[in-house]
Amino acid sequence: MIVLRPLQALRLWQQVALSEVRDDAPDLTLRQIAILLTIYLEPPPHTVRGLAARLCVTKPVITRALDTMGALKLVSRHRDDNDRRSVLVKRTVEGALYVERFGDAIIAKAQELPL
Repeated sequence: MIVLRPLQALRLWQQVALSEVRDDAPDLTLRQIAILLTIYLEPPPHTVRGLAARLCVTKPVITRALDTMGALKLVSRHRDDNDRRSVLVKRTVEGALYVERFGDAIIAKAQELPL
């Protein structure tokens, strides 16, 4: 288990955010990151309706975030063949690589934290 004091946790968050801003990777909002990590860290299936409920936001909020992430090829959307009213959100190779790189960045910055 990793134990961080509040100042260390904030410093880690700051360093990861700075690293992301300086990197060539797309800048995602905090909401987009929360949605992306939910899609990649929680078992599928994921739907627009389900993500909205999970994050306590409206479906249009999820749709706007997915529009951006879809344009970046981090996720894809498809109609559910079993329920044509439902939209399934799927993982992509590009998205998996983005999430893995993001995790690596967090580890690297955590290792730089002063004890």
